[in-house]
Amino acid sequence: MNITKEQIDELNAIVKVAITKEDYQDRVENILKDYRKQANIPGFRKGQVPMGLIKKQYGKAVLVDEVNKLLQDNLNKYLTEEKLDVLGNPLPKQQDNFNWDSEEFAFEFELGLAPEFEVELKTKKPVTHYKIVADQKMVDEQVERIRKQYGKLISKEEVGKEDEVRGTFKNEEAEIDNNATLELKKISDKKAISALTGKKVGDTVTLSTKGLFKEDYLLAGALGLSNDKVENLDVKVDFTIEEINERQPAELNQELFDKLFGEGKVSSQKELEERIKEDSEKQFEQQADQKLLNDVTERLIETTEFDLPAEFLKKWIQTTGEKELSIEQAQEEYEKSEKGLRYQLIEGKILKDHNIELQFEELKDFTKGFIKDQMAQYGQMNPEEEELDRIAARVLSNQDEAKRLSEQLMSEKLLALYKEKANLKTKEVNYEDFVKEVYG
Repeated sequence: MNITKEQIDELNAIVKVAITKEDYQDRVENILKDYRKQANIPGFRKGQVPMGLIKKQYGKAVLVDEVNKLLQDNLNKYLTEEKLDVLGNPLPKQQDNFNWDSEEFAFEFELGLAPEFEVELKTKKPVTHYKIVADQKMVDEQVERIRKQYGKLISKEEVGKEDEVRGTFKNEEAEIDNNATLELKKISDKKAISALTGKKVGDTVTLSTKGLFKEDYLLAGALGLSNDKVENLDVKVDFTIEEINERQPAELNQELFDKLFGEGKVSSQKELEERIKEDSEKQFEQQADQKLLNDVTERLIETTEFDLPAEFLKKWIQTTGEKELSIEQAQEEYEKSEKGLRYQLIEGKILKDHNIELQFEELKDFTKGFIKDQMAQYGQMNPEEEELDRIAARVLSNQDEAKRLSEQLMSEKLLALYKEKANLKTKEVNYEDFVKEVYG
């Protein structure tokens, strides 16, 4: 067997494979001998069928199968030994005069080659690295939420502007029939607040859905509808009052602190506020890190220039799916996947340049840490090491879970690299401003 490569350009090549009779003859003969031993053909005893008949019935199929196996094995071996970084898979070239009755065969494969390029982590334009702080306004709001959550409900006869009202929304035409609790403080429509104020249990108030709340999700929850169904919804609904309550906030005392954080962990309002600030900023850091990872990825795609073997990749997309695509469909699929392919190549280059790789023990420790955090949420603070090992082994035996955790760990490694090497500009913002800047 002889394999040679013809370089078309930097991104495209042709591999030619020449197979002679000596390459496949022994394999084919051995398989046909086994067929002869097992063949049951009328008129012949088992194992006594003439080899000529066996070859006539099975020879061509066995030849094709064995030559294809030989071809695939040696082509893959060649690509590995020659260290050819190919994109997609080799594509066989059509040969009009190919003949399986010949004793020698010649095959040609098109290759799309990965481009050579460098990745510069220190881009000219810096990437914003947000540091999200919990300001006093946010801390105060969280304290109020805690006090309300752990406070007492006091039943009332009439609706006041600070009260919570439970009742049922109805509109037969719009198929609305939902029991919900309204906090008057969250209602945006002043006419609705005025209409509800002073009402008693059993009273029915007609409200307009348009402008009832600032946020669609609040209206969706009140009416029992999905978010998409309440967008621009403008109907009248009848709200029948069933219960009126005033929420009396809980006192900021040791009993509440112990309930929130465990006995003796927090002992004053100041410590409570510090704990809220610390916990909030830990959560914010995760969001800021994800934003940084996304932004550095986008910047690297923008600034790392290289060509791809586009025509080869379109042809590969066109022919390798379950169903062959048209040229137009392959073009569309290529355009959808090009950005992702570019980043895969960029990420691969970064990992290679900075010797970043995943070791199984690292993944195992990472998984155990993940499990430990989950167990802590349910009050299991100090699980045994043997138990963690057992659960981690079970989690990692699931291929999907192992892949997800591997990707998560790799993202953490890349994030650490970007924080050290990339051109970053730190910007301190509160959470409200972060949301405005990032999500508009």
